Amino acid sequence: MRAVLVVCCVVAALAPVASGATGTALTITYDDDSGKRGERVRWTLRCALAGGTHPRPAATCRELARLGWQAFRPAPENRACTEIYGGPQVAIVTGRVAGRNIWARLTRIDGCQIERWDRVPSLLPAGGAS
Repeated sequence: MRAVLVVCCVVAALAPVASGATGTALTITYDDDSGKRGERVRWTLRCALAGGTHPRPAATCRELARLGWQAFRPAPENRACTEIYGGPQVAIVTGRVAGRNIWARLTRIDGCQIERWDRVPSLLPAGGAS
């Protein structure tokens, strides 16, 4: 009985760490840069219990738990990128993912930046569409 109690306590203590969502809270500022006034949107996202103003908090938190802060790493500087322009959209993502501070400026100006934009599919509008 004591062994079962100890195992249960250890599992309960490690559950938030295993989920990868501990300490995840973001602010996402999205601008479609279409020239229309008022197209800038700001969302918040919390993942301890999925919430905030983001339109898809549960799906985004699951993806961030799987990918971690590495989803926001920049493309390597020595990497060749396709000259594909995906649109004028810009997103600034700030906050914490799994307890690690992040700041990322996401754009769609070339193939490498489009790949970064698409790493967390539920985070931003697909293809930049709002």
